[in-house]
Amino acid sequence: MSVYRIYVEKKPEFAVEAAGVLSDLQTVLMLDCVTGVRVVNRYDVERIDKADFDNARFTIFSEPQVDCVYDELPPIAETERMFAVEYLPGQFDQRADSCAQCISLSTAKEQPVVRTARIYILSGSIPDQALEQIKHYLVNPVESRLASLEKPDTLETSYEIPTVVETLDGFTSLDTAGLAAFVTRYGLAMDTDDIAFCQSYFRDEEHRDPTITEIRMIDTYWSDHCRHTTFLTNIGKVQIDTPYIRKSFEKYLELRDRLYVKQGKDKPMSLMDLAVIGAKALKADGLLNDLDESDEINACTVKITVDVDGKDEDWLLLFKNETHNHPTEIEPFGGAATCLGGAIRDPLSGRSYVYQAMRVTGAADPTVPLSQTMAGKLPQRKIVTTAAAGYSSYGNQIGLATGHVAEVYHPGYAAKRMEIGAVLGAAPAKNVVRECPDPDDVVILLGGRTGRDGCGGATGSSKSHTMDSLESCGAEVQKGNAPIERKLQRLFRNGEATRLIRRCNDFGAGGVSVAIGELADGLEINLDAVPKKYDGLDGTELAISESQERMAVVVAPGNVDRFIQFAHEENLEATVVAKVTALPRLVMYWNGSRIVDLSRAFLNSNGAPKHTDIEIEAPKSWARPRSNAPLVQKWREMMENLNVCSQKGLVERFDSTIGAGSVLMPFGGKTQLSPAQAMVAKLPVLGGETTTCSVMGWGFNPDLSAASPYHGAINAVVESVAKVVAAGGSHTHCWLTFQEYFERTKGDPKRWGKPLSALLGALEAQLGLGIGSIGGKDSMSGSFENLDVPPTLVSFAVSTTRTDRVVSTEFKHAGNKVYIITPCFDENKVPQFDSVREVFGTVEKLIAEGKVASAWTIGYGGVCEGITKMCLGNRLGFDFSATFDDAALFEPLCGGFILESAEDLPNLPCIGTVSPDYLIHYGFDRIDLNDIQEIWEKKLQSVFPYLLKTPEKPVPEYSFAVSDRMQAKAKIAAPRVLIPVFPGNNCEYDTARAFERAGAQAEIFIVRNLTAADIEESVAQFAQRIAQSQIIAIPGGFSGGDEPDGSGKFITAFLRNPRIKDAVHDLLKNRDGLMCGICNGFQALIKLGLVPYGEIRDMDESCATLTFNTIGRHQSGLVRTRVASNKSPWLAGMQVGDIHTVAISHGEGRFVAPQGLIDQLASNGQIATQYVDLEGRPSLDIRYNPNHSFDAVEGITSPDGRVFGKMAHSERYANGTFQNVPGEKFQDIFGNAVRYYR
Repeated sequence: MSVYRIYVEKKPEFAVEAAGVLSDLQTVLMLDCVTGVRVVNRYDVERIDKADFDNARFTIFSEPQVDCVYDELPPIAETERMFAVEYLPGQFDQRADSCAQCISLSTAKEQPVVRTARIYILSGSIPDQALEQIKHYLVNPVESRLASLEKPDTLETSYEIPTVVETLDGFTSLDTAGLAAFVTRYGLAMDTDDIAFCQSYFRDEEHRDPTITEIRMIDTYWSDHCRHTTFLTNIGKVQIDTPYIRKSFEKYLELRDRLYVKQGKDKPMSLMDLAVIGAKALKADGLLNDLDESDEINACTVKITVDVDGKDEDWLLLFKNETHNHPTEIEPFGGAATCLGGAIRDPLSGRSYVYQAMRVTGAADPTVPLSQTMAGKLPQRKIVTTAAAGYSSYGNQIGLATGHVAEVYHPGYAAKRMEIGAVLGAAPAKNVVRECPDPDDVVILLGGRTGRDGCGGATGSSKSHTMDSLESCGAEVQKGNAPIERKLQRLFRNGEATRLIRRCNDFGAGGVSVAIGELADGLEINLDAVPKKYDGLDGTELAISESQERMAVVVAPGNVDRFIQFAHEENLEATVVAKVTALPRLVMYWNGSRIVDLSRAFLNSNGAPKHTDIEIEAPKSWARPRSNAPLVQKWREMMENLNVCSQKGLVERFDSTIGAGSVLMPFGGKTQLSPAQAMVAKLPVLGGETTTCSVMGWGFNPDLSAASPYHGAINAVVESVAKVVAAGGSHTHCWLTFQEYFERTKGDPKRWGKPLSALLGALEAQLGLGIGSIGGKDSMSGSFENLDVPPTLVSFAVSTTRTDRVVSTEFKHAGNKVYIITPCFDENKVPQFDSVREVFGTVEKLIAEGKVASAWTIGYGGVCEGITKMCLGNRLGFDFSATFDDAALFEPLCGGFILESAEDLPNLPCIGTVSPDYLIHYGFDRIDLNDIQEIWEKKLQSVFPYLLKTPEKPVPEYSFAVSDRMQAKAKIAAPRVLIPVFPGNNCEYDTARAFERAGAQAEIFIVRNLTAADIEESVAQFAQRIAQSQIIAIPGGFSGGDEPDGSGKFITAFLRNPRIKDAVHDLLKNRDGLMCGICNGFQALIKLGLVPYGEIRDMDESCATLTFNTIGRHQSGLVRTRVASNKSPWLAGMQVGDIHTVAISHGEGRFVAPQGLIDQLASNGQIATQYVDLEGRPSLDIRYNPNHSFDAVEGITSPDGRVFGKMAHSERYANGTFQNVPGEKFQDIFGNAVRYYR
């Protein structure tokens, strides 16, 4: 068939991406020779009818309001430069994938083949050397390449189909030198001891040479990433000259004696043992009785009680931290996205619904010039911005609220980035069945297909890297496919499905070989049954590929068909790929041959035992240099420190409100500027209300840890728990999980001493606080050439509380007194844990009594940082009544708190009073907080912008008030609401809950599109459901990942089907029906014409639309919107001028339209809502109008008001949420819709 090609370019006024690239080239590369950038998207499509291709021209490939379309590449001037970039073969291209799905939805035919490229056209006098710089900056060879400008004859790839895997003849007879050469030749992560151990196994037990599949699989199984081989190395002689650290080590030895020797157990001493022995000891002492223990390898799991509609239920709370340092370092977008994906699928495999995430990362200074980038490395700015885009894109699409984001800066992270995702999941205990698989049980592979991406990811992450190694690790990077992950999330929220699962494992490091290979001792795996993304994969690739979004579940033979049916209902592929056997061997078949046949005992050995001696060096003293500068100067310097300054431009791109459970926003106060120190979210209860919420906080100071890993780890643990306590959690109902990240040990006892020292500090803190670390993740590859990451132990603390006990960080009222409470320290600067527990208990008691208005735990920037940030949220000031020395004012105070109270707290020292003036008075010094705020916000503006110049034009305040309320002719007590879910939508649960709370009956309808038959069936069923419904509500989300290059296209493609179009028109024109669309739903409504025209019609340049935010990225937060018209039934219960504080989360929310159309809408009362500032005035200031919508328009209606589209998520408010931002958050559009029928 023919290849059809089309080029699409944003019109100049909407070319946000091109403007961003130009800014990067001029500011990051310092190339003033580039004066202009154009970005053209190229689509090549095959296996499509010409008529279908032409029909997609202005609905799928482009939008006439904002795009220019060309059949040929636009001609360029002699001074312009042009090149094209495409993904490497095998790398996931979401734009191409979404485009193919979109065309299929539109045509109800099988998906065509789509290939995309991005073409850059550069203006200016650009020399060849500068052009090469630009290409190097824009093309990451790990994932993409320069593309030809010629149109290919076909997009079909001719794959060489492999038929056999190699048997490594002669392996069992190799000598020592031959084995060493073998490891080098095949690029294995294992060492010579491991390969010799393998050789002896195959020679002495199997009596044969291995296949290459077996060697690759063993290398993966035993990699540091999968089996923690560094942490499991046997520790021999330990030298510790520092007495108090030696005492901690002796305490560890005493625990080993009590828990192992006296119990008749023989357990080698290792870092892993040290990491887990604290929890073991506390459990032996009668603590940690709430652990949920099983043979499954999922996430940390504890038993909790959740109140649901006033009754207590047994639930499981799961949490997990995951790191993806190596992949994110070399391919930041995919690496960070799959960091989150990997974290999610651990508690997901525990059958929980993952509802909140925290992101803590480590980087070197991203503000330094590009010239300071090390050879072989991406620039820090490129890494931090692209990683943020990747992680946020993935989390935002799958509907996971990211409640807290923080980036830690230290020069050592130039060696290798730190990328941590920590997640929380929960489920009713009755939905989780954990049973040991029996012979003949069946393994089902669920979710995505397998490709070459990610082959070797586990082993790549287990290596230290050099210039040479980076050349060959591109295949080690996975790509995430977020819409599939969302489907998995939905399936695992269905208790009927999860109760069929006997055991489950997620596909992460090692692919099939580990995910399925760990489910039971005996397994036979049919690799021919594993679904493939494309042909040409051999047995080895199928066995170890780490392609994402896959789960392996064990079900009884009699439940296979039922489980697969549940999967198909969620639009997921599910395939039987293996069975459990009685014989404890892992066997894999491919292409008629047995290519893996290994004993379980051998696999579980984790290779040859490793041994090391360790020496812990004396801690270095750590204190910031004392300065004689004026106080105001020192204050300014602290607030613009990279680890103190505002990260709002980073944080805002992460959706923090999806799920309608966010108790605290990332920033609090009316200005949303006081950073929260912990994240708090309600438990994800379906079909009921709860006041139970989880609290998570983190702790880590890179400077302190670099000086003393021991003190750094203690500080991390205490700080993480303190943040939980300050937010309303409890240290007596708390659990820990650690992220360890250290340099490659390289056989050096002193390098080994850093993780040992840190873990001893962490053990001391666990025992001292009575809080155990019940999980964690170690990464021991933080080295590049001669540079190492700082010794890193990040502690995450988790607790639960009630929504009415949650406390936030922003000062509440002028006149309130502020107190400080701190623990005592010994002569070694180690906190005295009796004192720490007493402080925690005091703070918890004061919070429980309602005496704490705001709380801050004193961290990196000391009292200075705490007081300043507490002032920012509500633009209040502070008058100090006490003075401090520099150490107390500017340095961390581990376990210390600042507390605001409206009443006297007689036993605590008062340090001052909240002031109504935006000033800090300290002694005779006066610190202008406007000045401090500007400095604080400016530091990272060039990297993570969030403030733009406000256009200087007046914004009209629209008002259209009506007194007569529109009513439906037919009276219905509980109208039926139809909520379609397309691949990528994620607000359906919140939308259904909001309607049900208002008295409607909500039905969620999954649009299935795996095959043409699925689409045809979905069309027929959806049209039928419309006829049975009174309301259609299109939920928010990211249908198709907002691709191809535009939002809502999946939805519009489907709704333009003639049968559905007729059903929608019948509902609206003949049956008094209502329709609404929020966010993604609004994008669909406006691109269909349902708003503002009230019907589905073709679009042209004169139509309104929603396009990319001018800041060029996703925006999340709360906005204030004013009701401008109450003509619509959706707004009938409100008064014009009413202001609501509502969540937004979008990248394409900018309302644009010709002025004549806006005037027409205003005169007809169709401008429903506008963004307003703190004074209630419509505004173009990005702080209040986050997307720079024309005339600050947030929502519009059809001419009669019965179709309503809006960007802000009215459905995301629930009782107890958004507590740290003032305002009326309940916008009852759903209740108004129900009352329209009553």
